[in-house]
Amino acid sequence: MPARPRINLIGAGAVGQTLGHLLARSGLCELQDILNRSPQKAQAAANFIGAGRAVATLQAMRPAEIWLLTVSDSLIATVAADLAQCDLPCATAIHCSGFLAAAEMAPLGAKGWHLASAHPVTSFADPATAVAQFDGSFCGLEGDSEAIARLTPLLTAIGARCFPVASEAKAIYHAAAVFCSNLTTVLQAIAAEAWAKAGVPATVSRDLQTALLTSTLANIRASGPQAALTGPAARGDTDLVRRQQAEVAAWHPQAGEVYQSLSAMAARLKQTGQTE
Repeated sequence: MPARPRINLIGAGAVGQTLGHLLARSGLCELQDILNRSPQKAQAAANFIGAGRAVATLQAMRPAEIWLLTVSDSLIATVAADLAQCDLPCATAIHCSGFLAAAEMAPLGAKGWHLASAHPVTSFADPATAVAQFDGSFCGLEGDSEAIARLTPLLTAIGARCFPVASEAKAIYHAAAVFCSNLTTVLQAIAAEAWAKAGVPATVSRDLQTALLTSTLANIRASGPQAALTGPAARGDTDLVRRQQAEVAAWHPQAGEVYQSLSAMAARLKQTGQTE
């Protein structure tokens, strides 16, 4: 691979724009061609990145050492299959799905390409904001060793904190992020609704929620989940758990089911250090 590998970008959304901008700015690679279903969006991405040539078709893309597929998960296999049909020299292909493994691009692997997935664990709602906040972001890497070896120095140079993910457990890895962030947010919404049901003023509940979350996170970071866990299930107060679960279920049936399941896991976690 040349000292400054050429990178082609397929998919000009927020992830593609952010990574394209950061990689081009690093000076370690050449952002070459950009393809998107919307030619206007491809050009807008080139303008934001400050490098690259917007193209209208896959066939118009020139050979490159690295192909970055920042398309939606449902399109990765299709784009890889279409790319495999092109008369191109073998290269490294990377997608950015948190759920799918690099093997989703199997048609390219069958042609001798090296495959990897890179999942930056950060928000890409707005490319400009993502660029400003990217430094220090964690990034899960999975795939064949040569692809990861080519990719790691580039990602590290733009501020990523890279770590390995087992290919066979990619879906579970992504579920961990969902539990850690998305579903935790849902639990906070349930808590806010429950406090409102109990007559707690919204201004109080917001500050109460912040205080509880801050102390909980500090305890988890200091001691780990098992030691940090408190509450009736952790104490083994099964009668209180049963009665409280009934009250929650009467108010919010789905929340009652969640309370029951999480309380059972909380009891096991406190006793054994594991939830399963």
